[in-house]
Amino acid sequence: MRTYRELFAVPEFKPLFFASAGHVAGQTMSGLALGTLVHAATGSPLLTALAMFGPSLAQVLGATLLLSAADRLPPRAAMTALAALFAAGTALQAVPGMPVWGNFVVLLFLGLAGSLGGGVRYGLVTEVLPKDGYVLGRSLLNMCAGLMQVTGFAVGGVLVVTLSARGTLLMAAALYLVAALTARFGLSGRPARAVGRASVSQTWRTNSLLWSDRSRRHLYLALWLPNGLIAGVESLFVSYAPSQAGLLFAFAAGGMLLGDILIGRFISPALRRRLGIPLLLLLAGPYLLFALHPPRALALVLAALASAGFAASLVQQERLMTLTPPDLSGQALGLHSSGMLTLQGVAATLAGTVAQLTSPTTAITAMAALSLTVTLTLAPGLRTAGTEAAARATEAAARATDHGTRARTSKEVSPEPS
Repeated sequence: MRTYRELFAVPEFKPLFFASAGHVAGQTMSGLALGTLVHAATGSPLLTALAMFGPSLAQVLGATLLLSAADRLPPRAAMTALAALFAAGTALQAVPGMPVWGNFVVLLFLGLAGSLGGGVRYGLVTEVLPKDGYVLGRSLLNMCAGLMQVTGFAVGGVLVVTLSARGTLLMAAALYLVAALTARFGLSGRPARAVGRASVSQTWRTNSLLWSDRSRRHLYLALWLPNGLIAGVESLFVSYAPSQAGLLFAFAAGGMLLGDILIGRFISPALRRRLGIPLLLLLAGPYLLFALHPPRALALVLAALASAGFAASLVQQERLMTLTPPDLSGQALGLHSSGMLTLQGVAATLAGTVAQLTSPTTAITAMAALSLTVTLTLAPGLRTAGTEAAARATEAAARATDHGTRARTSKEVSPEPS
């Protein structure tokens, strides 16, 4: 698959795309609204960052307790239930008089339940699309996420000012409800990808199996750490420039959208494989210039340029799927998603703490420098993982070609019926 038209020609991809769009839009608007509420109530950069990214910390609990369910639940039912749960939780946060601690309790619960979301959605991509369509499909979903973030932050910023933060939370709850209905009535009733009961012990066994391979381990670290640290940078946008935070988020999301378009649609597979590490370096480099207190226009451009580096995740995910058995794809992608979101929460906490002790500008620069250091440390292992993934892909292609050749030969030499 090489074109977006081919993707949308697959009937089940359309509802998956629109359900994901509704979920991301709701998440974006609710995060901005809740961050605004908490900042107004407390004035704390740390609590504001946790309000926007703290639910990700609960992902680590879901990854260790619930993640085996990502392959053992029917995808349609799981996606519908999760979106409906987020709709109810977000509406609850909009209740007048809800204390700050109450909002954080709801966020913790939603983060725990949401740990299944990535595994269910992205595992379904591997079923809905053929293998050669995975990168293009994920890039389009990432682009959709970027576009919904741009739209969500822009619309959410307007709604927070013209309506209210609580009213914006109710609008986000409505979007989650639309996502639930789209999944329920648009997706087919596929069975679970794996047999057996979901359990804590099964989650641990499969996670241990996935983590035991050295190449997969390096890929997971590359998917979690550099991206998570830059999410920590983004968690400081409200504290860095309260009146311009919506624009910073929108430009960052736009940069991510552009990166996914280039990598998923226009860059050849051979070149894409060589861009994993350079994209991770791009992800952090521009934020170092925030130490110079750039003017607003330049800060927006730097945020967009840096976020194009998030496309590195497409390269790492493609390699991860090549190195992972198909019946574990949901949990493998769920572990990626949960680990990434967990690290985002940890990084937001760290960034908020540094900003509390120093300043948002200092914290942004420090988090970017740490992300660069992590990338350079992981680079040798990532090169090895890339080589192994390429070798396995070549072997799989050779086996497929050999199977096709033998099938044709068998037809050619089969005796005529008497």
